[in-house]
Amino acid sequence: MNALYWVLLGIIFLSIWFTLDYNFGKKYYVDKRKNHSYNKRWSDIYLYTDGIHLYKDLFTDIENSHQSIHILFYIVRNDSVGQKFLSLLSQKAQEGVEVKLLLDYVGSFKLKFSMIKRLKENGVDVAFSRKPRLPFLFYTFQSRNHRKIAVIDSKVGYVGGFNIGKEYIGQNRKLGFWRDYHIKCKGEGVYDLQTQFLDDWLEATKVDLRQSRSYFPPLHKGSCLQQFIPTYGNHLEYYFISLIRMAKKELFICSPYFIPSRKLQQELLAALKQGVHITVIVPIKSDHLFVKEASYSYFGPLLKLGCNIYQYDGGFYHAKVIVVDDKCCDIGTANFDNRSLFLNEEMNCFVFDQAFIQLVKDVIKHDLKKAKKLTYEQYEKYKNSHRIEIAAATLLFPFL
Repeated sequence: MNALYWVLLGIIFLSIWFTLDYNFGKKYYVDKRKNHSYNKRWSDIYLYTDGIHLYKDLFTDIENSHQSIHILFYIVRNDSVGQKFLSLLSQKAQEGVEVKLLLDYVGSFKLKFSMIKRLKENGVDVAFSRKPRLPFLFYTFQSRNHRKIAVIDSKVGYVGGFNIGKEYIGQNRKLGFWRDYHIKCKGEGVYDLQTQFLDDWLEATKVDLRQSRSYFPPLHKGSCLQQFIPTYGNHLEYYFISLIRMAKKELFICSPYFIPSRKLQQELLAALKQGVHITVIVPIKSDHLFVKEASYSYFGPLLKLGCNIYQYDGGFYHAKVIVVDDKCCDIGTANFDNRSLFLNEEMNCFVFDQAFIQLVKDVIKHDLKKAKKLTYEQYEKYKNSHRIEIAAATLLFPFL
């Protein structure tokens, strides 16, 4: 009895501590940040939907760099792909190119200390973003820099859902083929990716390089109107709501994790009632505990109003895309979940070019051929057979 008493007391204490830590930490780190977005610019935008083609172009651009390589990733794996990537950075640093590598502290925690040490010895400037720290240890451990930005010679930029590792080229036996969306940017928009990297570098290292003219050369005007949207555990909900309200005919939402906030769920239901044709694509496989079960808490009301929900079965679906009619396409790092909405630092790109939007729609329609449509009867069957898991997932909503 005494042992049970102390266990319960410990659980109560930890629950109170986590709650206070999270709420006060969020207020300290997030609530004081102002809403920020970059101007609309004209850029040339290229789309990647598989890791092999992305890595080929990214690694080639790194190999051909002459001035600077600025890279931020959430995850760099300690595997053959990660080692090739890091070796390439070391090679370029030894050639005299300025190489700065910013990694999320939690996402890339498994990189060996010896590898980081060797990178630094070879001239790569390595830093870790968002290190957990007191007094809000729990909150800072949860709040991650989830952006994936690469800027080469301040003239070519990359951003999207891919990290660096074998699974992103389909070499994970459990997950199989990895479907994701990533973009390459040339033209005016690279200015904003460079600015964002230097902002994140400043936050991580306290070194301010934003006034250096060498990082901001003249850039050509591209063919696509676009806008980069950085978020810091805030304001993403506002942007997603604006996209939903923009839709008059159709709305595509592609995400590996579908765990919307209450406001987003209400906006989706309102759009369905107004006759908007909504299609949601999620993976049938899961790479994290409880995220699939959490989604089922939201599927029911949407299905009842005619929402089309598809579960991708051609591998693992990690796409982070929203398409609104022929008006706007959002591709970036943010998932349609609470972590991206209220915890992580993200970077999204709104593209307003009809030709690019049609290209993305065509890829989505191709993905739908490898997806299974979820019926309400299937939803009910799954919900009834996974009641315990779904109930557990509801307790973890803020962190999913």
